[in-house]
Order: sequence, then structure tokens, then C-alpha cells
Amino acid sequence: MSERNQRADRMLVVDRGRHEVTERERSLWRSIYAQGWIRKTFVLLVLALTWELYARYLNNALQFPTFLDTLAALWRSLLSGEIPIAAAYTIPILLTGYVAGLALAGALTAFASATRIGADLLETLTAMFNPLPSIALLPLALLWFGLGEGAVIFVLIHAVLWAVALNTFAGFKSLSPTLRMVGQNYGLSRPAYLFRILIPGAFPSILTGLKIGWAFAWRTLIAAELVFGAQGGSGGLGWFIYERKNQLLIADVFAGLLTVIVFGLFVENVIFKLIERRTIERWGMSS
Repeated sequence: MSERNQRADRMLVVDRGRHEVTERERSLWRSIYAQGWIRKTFVLLVLALTWELYARYLNNALQFPTFLDTLAALWRSLLSGEIPIAAAYTIPILLTGYVAGLALAGALTAFASATRIGADLLETLTAMFNPLPSIALLPLALLWFGLGEGAVIFVLIHAVLWAVALNTFAGFKSLSPTLRMVGQNYGLSRPAYLFRILIPGAFPSILTGLKIGWAFAWRTLIAAELVFGAQGGSGGLGWFIYERKNQLLIADVFAGLLTVIVFGLFVENVIFKLIERRTIERWGMSS
């Protein structure tokens, strides 16, 4: 009986050891899987591998260059300064149009939140102009502002304004009645009520509008540069893409597109993520 008991004890110890090792492995896997940047990096690697395999399957560099060829073209353009110069031309215009669109959206939404006529005005204008593609206004903008940055900034404002205003106003309307009563009971002035009650309470919707507006602004700017190209002897990323397409440098075209994608990933996962952590997550509003 003693030998059997000893064997049973040894088997029990071994089983416990295996169980502890298994639990550690599961805990390690869960901790790794919980990291969002690791999951997203894995997704990007899978997409890059799919790109590479599909391009090799087509075996047509003029139609679809490989991911490695695109990286090589991107590296050459970075070293030569072509893409940095194009980005330095595009980004200031993008930021100018984006900020101007945000300012107008903020003013329009504040007016809509303060008065009924303002709400009717915002709902009517968004119903009229939000479905209208910004690039469709480019011919008129060229007539009004000439062949220059003014026309591009105009269509950028149109791209940003309605998405941000619509999401912000929707966030205000969906605000909890309890929060509204708190602001009223404290006797806050309209500006204080707006900045201390409405904006924090509706910030998830506001942030969504900011993201959508940023994406629309990028699309519109690249499309505008593709339409009428360089101004004053210089051009942005859209013109870089268009020019390389005419020269049949398709890997460089994909390098320009990849640059836009990298900017988008950076803004989404760094800038907007930082804003989200310091506002929505800190306030306990994330799901």
C-alpha cells in the first residue's frame, strides 16, 4: 500500500506540475493577445504577406508590384527626398483645411445646440451637402478661388464640416437627460454648459466625427491633387502618384499610396488613440 501511495503522490505532483505549466502558457498567451498593438501588427504582417504572394502569383510588375518592390521604391523615394518634399507640401494644406472644417463644424453645432432654428439649419444643410462628394465641387472651387491652395482648402472644409457636425450634434442629442439636469441645476451659463456638460458627454461621437472627417480630408486632398496636379512648380503626394503613373513607375505609385496608408495608421493608432486614452477611457466612457 505504501508503494502505491507513493506512486499516486508522484503522479499527483506530475499532474499538478503539468497543470501549472499549462496555466502559465495560457496566461502568457492571454497577456500577449490582450495587447492591441501585437494583434494589429499581426494583421499588418498577414496583409503584407498576402500582398507579396498575390503579386508574385500575377507576376506582372506593371499591374501589381510586390510588397518588397514597393518598399524598395519607397526607400529610394525617401532617400532622394521626393516623398518627403511631396508630404511636406500636402500635410500643411491638409491640416489647414481640417482645422478650418473643425472650427466651422464647432460653430454650426454650437448654434444648433443653442436654438431650434440652428438645429433646423444644421439638419437641412447636412441633408443637402453631406451626400455631395467634395471632389464634385472642385470645378466650382477652381472658378471661385483659382488654381491654388484656396480651391483645395475649400473642398477640404466641405469634406470635414458635415461629418464632424453631424456626429457632434448626434452626440449632443443622445446625451443622458440626467447630465442635462445636472448642468441646469448648477445654473451653468451656455458656454459653461457646452464645454463642461455637452462636449464631455458627447465626446465618443465627437471623436468618431473627427476620425471620419480626417479620412474624408485625406481622400479629398489626394483626389484634388490627382485632378489638377501641381501648383507653382511643386506638388503633393497625389501629384507624385499621378506623375509616376504617367511614367509607368507602378512600384513608385504603390509607394505613394503606401505613404498615405502609413500616415493614416499613425494618426489613427497614435494621435487619436492618445486622445481617446486621455478623454474617453479616463472618464470611464469606453465600452
